Amino acid sequence: MPNQVNASGRILVVDDQPANLRVVSSLLSRHGYEVITAGDGAEALAMLPELRPDLVLLDMLMPNMDGFTLLGEIKQNPDLLRLPVVFLTVAQDRELLLRAFDAGAVDYVTKPFMPEELLARVNAHVGLKQTRDRLERIARERQELVNLVAHDLKNPLSSIWFASDMLMKGETKPERVPRYHRMIHESAEDALGYIRRYLETQDTSRHTDTPRRASALRDVVDWLVDRYALQFEDRGVALQVRAPDVPAMVAVDMLVLRQVAENLVTNAIKYAPQSHVDISLRSGGAGFWQLLIEDRGPGIARDLQHALFRPFQRLAHAGTDDGRSSGLGLSLAKQIIVNLGGQLWYEDREGGGARFIIELPAFIGEPDGADAADTTGAT
Repeated sequence: MPNQVNASGRILVVDDQPANLRVVSSLLSRHGYEVITAGDGAEALAMLPELRPDLVLLDMLMPNMDGFTLLGEIKQNPDLLRLPVVFLTVAQDRELLLRAFDAGAVDYVTKPFMPEELLARVNAHVGLKQTRDRLERIARERQELVNLVAHDLKNPLSSIWFASDMLMKGETKPERVPRYHRMIHESAEDALGYIRRYLETQDTSRHTDTPRRASALRDVVDWLVDRYALQFEDRGVALQVRAPDVPAMVAVDMLVLRQVAENLVTNAIKYAPQSHVDISLRSGGAGFWQLLIEDRGPGIARDLQHALFRPFQRLAHAGTDDGRSSGLGLSLAKQIIVNLGGQLWYEDREGGGARFIIELPAFIGEPDGADAADTTGAT
């Protein structure tokens, strides 16, 4: 056979004649397609939601549920709406074929068919469908990357804005000026570091950790205090730190843990002004450590807690949203922690307020690499 194509894809063939199913299946299978068959429309309809084929070859005239009825059911399902359907038919009536296209068919092949013609049409429509799927996947991945970049740059840029704003007001105590300069410098280095990581990886898997990475939770807490103490003070938020005098090492990259923790800290600053925030460490379940960030703000209403970790959910209370929130912080934080083998959850705090708990697996063994040695948070 001339111009043979090594194809791939999944095709559902629907025909009430077993002989037709055998002929079509054999032809397509020899050319690399995965073929699933159904003897009637009802059987095919039951298979489609889980099967997710790249193409349906559908007999137009069948008893009980004919091809038009099945195609109508397919077009009613949003998940199957763009599934290409090609009719197999002995009919050459112009009105019937026009009806097929009006119903949503992308093509038709008349029976008896030439094998070359059927393969050419199948190859064309499967190729178009798979190309569209790839383009849509690329678009989604790029949008996810844009969201991640924008979100991860938000915190260091906010720190730069805060420090520069305080300096521009001209009311800063002289002894604090170096601290603001250092905040600007280190936050800019953080932002550039994030950008370098994105340029190096070019994907959204940058939070995947290597087994030998380790971070000291107390060093993360010290970094949070150093970076955000002045912002706490400016918002009238008292900060209290409680940590046991024991090494609490977790199997997480330092930069990743800082990113997650500062999302929770900045939320506490934003949504619990004129209050106080507690940052503490404690042992969790066997083989785990917990980092707690608690405030005495309004907390999260019970009817909103189910949506707390959904993407693009902004659950700010009236008057507390500064318009800078993307609604991605908690969703990304939870995704990162879960991918690292831990958990992140919310609890109402006794006496009022919010409590967020990060639980991470303890690091066992001797750490290696720069991350274990450089746990001061300096960049």
